[in-house]
Amino acid sequence: MADPRGFLTITERVTQPRRPVPVRIMDYREVYERQQDGVLKQQASRCMDCGIPFCHQGCPLGNLIPEWNDLTRQGRRAEASDRLHETNNFPEFTGRLCPAPCESSCVLGINQPAVTIKQVEVSIAEQAFEDGSVVPVPAERHTDQTVAIVGSGPAGLAAAQQLTRAGHTVAVYERDDAIGGLLRYGIPDFKMEKNVLERRLDQMRAEGTRFRTNVELGRDISWDQLRRRYDAVVVATGATVPRDLPIPGRELQGVEFAMDYLVPSNRAVAGQDDPGLIDAAGKHVVILGGGDTGADCIGTAHRQQAASVTTLAIGKQPPGERPGHQPWPMFPTLFEVASAHEEGGERTYLASTVEFLGEDGRVTGVMVSETEFIDGARRPKAGTERVIPADLVLLALGFTGPEPAGLDEQAGIDFDDRGNVARDGYYMTNTPGVFAAGDAGRGQSLIVWAIAEGRSCAAAVDKYLMGETRLPAPVAPTDQPIGMI
Repeated sequence: MADPRGFLTITERVTQPRRPVPVRIMDYREVYERQQDGVLKQQASRCMDCGIPFCHQGCPLGNLIPEWNDLTRQGRRAEASDRLHETNNFPEFTGRLCPAPCESSCVLGINQPAVTIKQVEVSIAEQAFEDGSVVPVPAERHTDQTVAIVGSGPAGLAAAQQLTRAGHTVAVYERDDAIGGLLRYGIPDFKMEKNVLERRLDQMRAEGTRFRTNVELGRDISWDQLRRRYDAVVVATGATVPRDLPIPGRELQGVEFAMDYLVPSNRAVAGQDDPGLIDAAGKHVVILGGGDTGADCIGTAHRQQAASVTTLAIGKQPPGERPGHQPWPMFPTLFEVASAHEEGGERTYLASTVEFLGEDGRVTGVMVSETEFIDGARRPKAGTERVIPADLVLLALGFTGPEPAGLDEQAGIDFDDRGNVARDGYYMTNTPGVFAAGDAGRGQSLIVWAIAEGRSCAAAVDKYLMGETRLPAPVAPTDQPIGMI
């Protein structure tokens, strides 16, 4: 540890600066600005290099956080990047998009603000790209084995990069016109600009990974054909089936799923024409759901100059401090103010949506009631109904699982009782040679879990093909470490 008293002398937690709200809502550039090098080193010096670093437990990737904090403190940038990339293929993604469960597990967080781990991570990654130290890592030897990855989100990309580096011929299939999955068209540019994705894809192409876009499995090519063509197949299609809200008025125009709103918007930002574009300009927007997807809708609506933005959450407002039933080092449910929430709008809790109201087939309002709890169950409280004007309602209620089309009837893959692809402890489905990683097998989860599962699944595939593997496998589908397969 460079400074054993750093956490005692530097007690203030300083996070990345954000561009002023009046400026940033005028464009789709990233909200966060670069942290000054001196401030970054000070923040990294707050890491205590604990005897038992619980941040490792909090991070599904098992990132070597104390090590690269120390190297950052000393200004040893290239070594910090090497340590970071040992466990994480895409730290520039997680450093922007992950909710940082590692910080909730930080030992310093017991009685001080946690170390700004996420900020240090993204700063290391950005500096590495600027220094030119992020270079292709070609395989030392090539095998005669072929692998198809279906889906190009973070799980699919992580599995593809690991397997390519192991020497296999890897092709990634994506039904959209560009690689990236939700990283491409689900995440708004104000959270991650797409040049961040492109430069990593350039590295993967140089390493030998092949990408196939505009190919929908089950339609353009059957799963049976894919299975015959490749020695192994990894299903990394994500959990893309949105959770609906079947209440009166659901059929009205203007009641839309969040992704049906975000995807065309992201395409428009990329300069594409999309006939499905939904413009919130001048409209009263109501968003159901208070998670990350809901926040993405808030930020997008503000940039489209919506007349008003209201977010409704059925439950109670989370506490501002760690609750007693979620003690350290658990990941607590806290009231958070994301960058999108700073930009305006109203957040309403204990609001049960009762009905969508409309005229001439189009939504005009949302009837809500206060939420009451009876025997642990939530229900609308009678006599508290009120109407919120709405020209556009966005359902950001999460996702129920992967799309089953083609997987069950063509590939013969079983699903579990939660609607996810069923798999064993080594990511294999009931069909030999077909594996599943990320949200497709896990259900809706965090980007850091997707990358961790992609890496682990790659190790399982490598062992299946070669009889042994040297690829690291940090997690198993049961969330328990399994070390080297």
